Amino acid sequence: MDSVPITGQVTIPLSEIAFEAIRAQGAGGQNVNKVATAIQLRFDIGASSLPDVYKDRLLRLNDRRITDEGVIVIKAQQYRSQEQNKADALHKLQALVQGVSVTRKPRRATAPTANARAKRLAAKKQRSAIKAWRSKVNE
Repeated sequence: MDSVPITGQVTIPLSEIAFEAIRAQGAGGQNVNKVATAIQLRFDIGASSLPDVYKDRLLRLNDRRITDEGVIVIKAQQYRSQEQNKADALHKLQALVQGVSVTRKPRRATAPTANARAKRLAAKKQRSAIKAWRSKVNE
């Protein structure tokens, strides 16, 4: 695999992605102290070959994995092997970029119908009557 597919036309070449093997955190016995199985993926949004629309949307995202310099940093340490963690990191990057590739349909403002308004007011009157029955009787 020489690139990460995003959509049918858009891919990210692996040459634009930097991988670094680091030690994983957490429990794991002696293995966690000796072997660098976790993977840290770095992807520079500005220097990438992604379309400008994707770059803008990624940079506007409020995601803690995107630094102020516009670099995506993803850490994968779920698995015990480097290969599995590398594949997991690529999958996370792919999901992040695919998330911004979808254009959402703009929301159209709507107003409640006259029938809906009437039903709401009728329900309020009914509830008011129930509560009125609970009050003390004035003679």
